[in-house]
Amino acid sequence: MKEIKLNVKDEHFETLLTIIENLNSELIDELTYTGQLKPDSKYKPRLNTIIKEEESGTSDTFGKYLNPDMYKKKLNK
Repeated sequence: MKEIKLNVKDEHFETLLTIIENLNSELIDELTYTGQLKPDSKYKPRLNTIIKEEESGTSDTFGKYLNPDMYKKKLNK
């Protein structure tokens, strides 16, 4: 069995590893590497949330923008 060794810069490591992992599995018998992958981002989107119609659009009270009625109430305070 032949062996290939690659020296890769840290910023290109994950890209190259993704390419190698996506090759035909029959071509590679074993894949080992040294170094660590960057951890997944800390961003975790909210899953399994149902947005009701009255909570979206102009009735949205939690969004970035106030609906016209809420804006008028805020101005009058």
